[in-house]
Amino acid sequence: MKNLKIEEIIKVTEGELIQGDKEYECINFSKDTRSIQKEDCYIGIKGASFDGSKFWKQALDQGASTVIVENVEITEEDKKQYPKKNIIKVENTLEALYKIANYKRNKYNIPVIGITGSVGKTSTKDMVANVVSQKYKTLKTLGNNNNNIGLPFTILRLKDEEAMVLEMGMDHLREISLLSTIARPNICVITNIGTSHIGILGSQENILKAKLEILEGADNPTIIINNDDKFLNKWYKQNKNDKNIITYGIENQSDIMAKDIKLTIENSEYTCVLNDEKINMYVPVGGEHFVLNSLCATAIGKVLEISNEKIEKGIKSFELTKQRMDITELETGIKVINDAYNANCESMKASLKILGSSKENRKIAVLGDMLNLGEYSKDLHRKVGEAVVKNKIDILICQGEETKYIVEEAERQGMSKEKIYKLENREQVIEKLNKIVKPEDVILIKASNSMKFYEIAEKFIAIHKK
Repeated sequence: MKNLKIEEIIKVTEGELIQGDKEYECINFSKDTRSIQKEDCYIGIKGASFDGSKFWKQALDQGASTVIVENVEITEEDKKQYPKKNIIKVENTLEALYKIANYKRNKYNIPVIGITGSVGKTSTKDMVANVVSQKYKTLKTLGNNNNNIGLPFTILRLKDEEAMVLEMGMDHLREISLLSTIARPNICVITNIGTSHIGILGSQENILKAKLEILEGADNPTIIINNDDKFLNKWYKQNKNDKNIITYGIENQSDIMAKDIKLTIENSEYTCVLNDEKINMYVPVGGEHFVLNSLCATAIGKVLEISNEKIEKGIKSFELTKQRMDITELETGIKVINDAYNANCESMKASLKILGSSKENRKIAVLGDMLNLGEYSKDLHRKVGEAVVKNKIDILICQGEETKYIVEEAERQGMSKEKIYKLENREQVIEKLNKIVKPEDVILIKASNSMKFYEIAEKFIAIHKK
C-alpha cells in the first residue's frame, strides 16, 4: 500500500496547504460529491459547464477528509467550521490530478499495460485483464473511463495490485500523449486503426498518428499490434528493426496466430500458434474480432510469463461488458444481440458478419446512426449497407438521419425494398419488430450510444419475456 501524504501532494502539485496535517495519508480519491465516501480526498475538477471546486464544503460535509480546490476563497470562518480537515489550494485542479496520478504511478514497479485502438479497446482491456489476473492481482480501467480524467483516477485506485491494465481513448491529437505521459506504460497495445472520430481527425493516417502517441510516455516498451490492420502492418514493416514489437493476426504472418477457426454466433474455437507451441483456445463470445482480442491477450500473457493453462483459462472465463454483443435468448427461441453501446463502420461490419453467420431462421439488423464521422459519414454508412447485403441479412430496420445511406446502398446492392424499413423513432422500431418477429429469429441492435438503441433492446426483451 503506497498511500500519498498531504506533504507529497503539496510538493508534487506546488499547492498551498491552507489547513491540515502534512503527515495525513490519502487513500481514496473522488471527483463526485454524490458518491463520495468517508475519508476520501475530493478533487474539485473544473469542467466546461461546472466547477467542482465550488462544492468543496459539500464534500467535507459528506465525509471527505481532504479537498483540493482552485480559485476558491477560504475564510477564517471556513477553517473554524472544518478544524480537522485538510484543505489544499492549487493553481489548476486538472493539472494537479495529472501530477498526483503520475506521482503515484511512479511509486509502483509493476507491469502497466496501455491499450488503445479504434475498435474493441474496452473488450480487449477486459480480456487482457482477465488473463493477467490469473497470475497477478490486477487493477483495470472500469467501463470505458479512458479519458484525461478517468485514467488518472484509475491510477489513484492503486493499492496493493501487482499489475495495471489501462484503456486509453481519444478524439483529438495529443490526448493519448497526455495519458501515456501520466501512465508510463511498459507494454503498449494498438488494436486497430479504424474510422472512429475521422470527422475530427480528418484521415486514418492521422488516427494512426494519434494512436502511436501511446509510445510517447513509455520507456523502451514492448509494443503489441494487430498485424492484420493495414496501417499497423505498414508501420510494423517500417519499424520492426528499431522497436520491440510483437505481432498477432489471422491473415498476415505474425508472431502469434489463430488457425483452424470455428466461429458461431455465441463463441469461437481455434488453435493458437506461437513459435513451436500450439494452444487450443475457446472464446466465449462470437466474432472474428474477439479471436483477435484473445490473440492480443495471449501475447501479453506470454510477455508476463503466464502459463498457457492460465492464459487459456483467462480467455475462457472472460465476460463482456453489458451492451457489447450481449445475447439474450427468449422462450420463443428469438435471440437478441444488444450491441448498442457504440458503433463505427468497423464494428458495424464485424457485428453484421456475426449476424450473417447465424444458422437461425431469419437475420434481422436494427441499425442506427454512426456519429462523429463528418464528411465521411455518407460513404461509411454506405459501406454498412453493403455489408448488410454481403452478409445476407433478411430484414433491415433503420432509424436515424444518416441511416438513409445504409438503406440506399442496401437497395442498390439488390436488397428488396419489402425487406427494408426506414423509421422515424425508437418507438416505431419496437412496434415494427413486434409485428414482424417470428420464433427463432436472431436480431442485432446496434448504433452509436447517444442513439439510445439499448432502450430498443431492453423494451423488446421486456415485452417478450411477459
